[in-house]
Amino acid sequence: MTDPKSWTLVIHGGAGEIARSRTSPETDAALRDALARALTAGGDILSSGGAALDAVEAAVRVLEDDPHFNAGRGSAFTFEGTNELDAAIMAGDTLAAGSIAGVTATKNPVTLARAVMEQSSHVLLGREGADQFSRDHDLEQTDPAWFATPERRRQLDELLANGGKYDVEMKYGTVGAVARDTSGHLAAATSTGGVTGKRWGRIGDSPLIGAGTYADDRGAAVSCTGAGEFFIRESVAFQINARVRFLGEPLQVAADTVMAEVKALGGTGGVIVTAADGDAAWSFTTSSMYRGRASSDGAAVVALYADED
Repeated sequence: MTDPKSWTLVIHGGAGEIARSRTSPETDAALRDALARALTAGGDILSSGGAALDAVEAAVRVLEDDPHFNAGRGSAFTFEGTNELDAAIMAGDTLAAGSIAGVTATKNPVTLARAVMEQSSHVLLGREGADQFSRDHDLEQTDPAWFATPERRRQLDELLANGGKYDVEMKYGTVGAVARDTSGHLAAATSTGGVTGKRWGRIGDSPLIGAGTYADDRGAAVSCTGAGEFFIRESVAFQINARVRFLGEPLQVAADTVMAEVKALGGTGGVIVTAADGDAAWSFTTSSMYRGRASSDGAAVVALYADED
């Protein structure tokens, strides 16, 4: 029987073909520090009896503010040299959800997604409308320069020099969090800058409920990262939840099965998952996925590469 006071938090900072040999010691340390801070932000809420929804938002905000991740500050550039941000959040007890796509000025997109969920009658808002909603609800705005970093600019310049076709392997990915709180409720949140060189208002899986983000107390909470077009076609987050809820599959089996289907289509990436019984899992088909886990049962764990536990 699950301890009623137990809680679980799992986070990710993107998946891709990022070899240990290509990561400097300084960057490795900075990534691990940011993941640990995100776990602390969410874990402090959960350990004090707070809601899973608050915990996933808090954890994702830490990663959005860190320039090492492709979300918020440090987001990928579009083909035109701008930053367009997507995010989603979902509560497993009510199936309430909010998401935004293509926003340009909200400092923390995940908080805007939550505002859409709680302060509007809609689920998904996009572009100019989402920006206006953010201003109307007094969320913190920032100059476009906040999101831009030299490394992301270099990646765009490299892509343009190579013909402008973006990398479906998603070498610099999305951030997300899933949690189970002491009341047994689940929540999931995901935030991203998309892919370098995206055009024409492209939207990936992250803000699409059921594709990149899903939470249902009867099944699982899921946040995805990877080649979004493939995750959309497989409805990855909902499929994992459905396998847990309707088939009774263990989290790891459900996650591995659906990720194998994504790989068979030609996509790569990863998922983090937790369930109402407190179980947690991650699954990825790349050489790395920045990830972390904390719970009421033990110490926090942070990992970057596939050869780490």
